Amino acid sequence: MGRSQAFDTTTVVQAARDLFWEKGYDGVSLSDLERATGLNRSSMYNAFDSKRGLFDAAVQDYLDTVIRPRLHVLDSEPDGRAALITYFEGLGAAVAAFSDGTAQRGCLLVNSAAGLAGHDDALREIVDRYRLELSAALSRALGRVAGALEPHAVAVHARLLTSLSISALLLARINSAEAVAILDSAIEQIESL
Repeated sequence: MGRSQAFDTTTVVQAARDLFWEKGYDGVSLSDLERATGLNRSSMYNAFDSKRGLFDAAVQDYLDTVIRPRLHVLDSEPDGRAALITYFEGLGAAVAAFSDGTAQRGCLLVNSAAGLAGHDDALREIVDRYRLELSAALSRALGRVAGALEPHAVAVHARLLTSLSISALLLARINSAEAVAILDSAIEQIESL
């Protein structure tokens, strides 16, 4: 009979997620993961098969606990303009929160797009699905803006707002003040609709 698992999977995955988020997949060693999660390599491999298996679990956790709750406001607020402003204000607050002397993390998925996803088809697909999910949520909110936009205008504005969001999250790694300024520019665009 096999031994029972003696650790909380969610705690381990979130510790690994934060480490991957800060350092990127290639910047994290197995020793780093052992320190961050409290697991030894044998337990890690038994639970997740590989470093990549733990990374995939971390990405799924990131989507479920960070991205989707953040996107939820885009669908839950009846006023599309208010939903968009709330989303971008929240994103700005998250970016600003990481500029307090802690690691400037940006977005785990956007960071991965600039690294591992460039040569990993499975991760490239996950990152692109995130982009599509973000764009679709922005489009739905744009569709609820008072004075309804034409479908072509919704598509153009969704692409622009998606681009501003993603570029701000990438820039947040090196210049959080400019990333927040980009997000403020997005809010100005929304207010002018």
